[in-house]
Amino acid sequence: MKSNRSSLLKMTAAMAIFGTIGIFRSYIPCSSTLIAFVRGTVGMLFLILVMALTRKKISFSAIKKPLLLLCISGALIGINWIFLFEAYRYTTVATATLCYYMAPILVILVSPFVLRERLTFRKIICTISAIAGMVFISGVFSDGNVNPYGIAFGLGAAALYGTVIILNKFIDGVSDYEKTVIQLGMAAIAVLPYLLATEDLSSLDITPKVVVLLLIVGIIHTGVAYTLYFGSLSGLKAQTAAIFSYIDPVIALLLSAVILKEEFTPLKLLGSILILVAALVCELPEGFLKKFLPKEEKNNKNT
Repeated sequence: MKSNRSSLLKMTAAMAIFGTIGIFRSYIPCSSTLIAFVRGTVGMLFLILVMALTRKKISFSAIKKPLLLLCISGALIGINWIFLFEAYRYTTVATATLCYYMAPILVILVSPFVLRERLTFRKIICTISAIAGMVFISGVFSDGNVNPYGIAFGLGAAALYGTVIILNKFIDGVSDYEKTVIQLGMAAIAVLPYLLATEDLSSLDITPKVVVLLLIVGIIHTGVAYTLYFGSLSGLKAQTAAIFSYIDPVIALLLSAVILKEEFTPLKLLGSILILVAALVCELPEGFLKKFLPKEEKNNKNT
């Protein structure tokens, strides 16, 4: 399957939107729980509207069998959002994002036991590289100003997201739109009890600016971004889609430095490079690097 330009543009746009969510979170003076609830609710309603406009219907017979897994994974998504937004609150956007992108590495580590996938030497090296990168950006070698709660929440979000990825491997026969509508709805339902128990909603000072920012996170960063993302998948190779997903943390890193003036030490820069390179190399298809070998070397390898 050859990747088409329209799908590449959709994927790039989706990842660019995802990469800006940390910036918007930093300007919303609301709890992470409230933001997670709004994101799930508004995102779900937006996708339902998209399905109605495109005349797509939810097949209740198709979702009946994997309904439990859909509900569990959706609930984990909601808790994952709370952890991620808390990470943004306690540490820099750059550090939180990089911690969050440990999720693919965590999936690699557990996949041999859960999914029976082979753990190759390349993946082992990538895992070691990512862990080393995490050590560098965590601030353990700095003056100790890095908040450990931010690192912990970021890694917790990564663990939850990795669990969602694993669970989705066992969900078959459901379209991407159906899956996402249910998962976003469950994400909102999962965080609602905690929101009601911990927040005095009557005392919230919701200004027009906050409402606009919340709607942007719900509609643009959830509804629109997921619509673009799912709309791009049918026209892209799986490896291409995976590689393009790392546009997200790169944009987050750049924007946090430019807009929020977050400073990167040389060690944090090195850690960022180690994590992003490890994540990228892990997603390269087998034999990809052989394409860049001289013809003589290729011939030697075949003899």
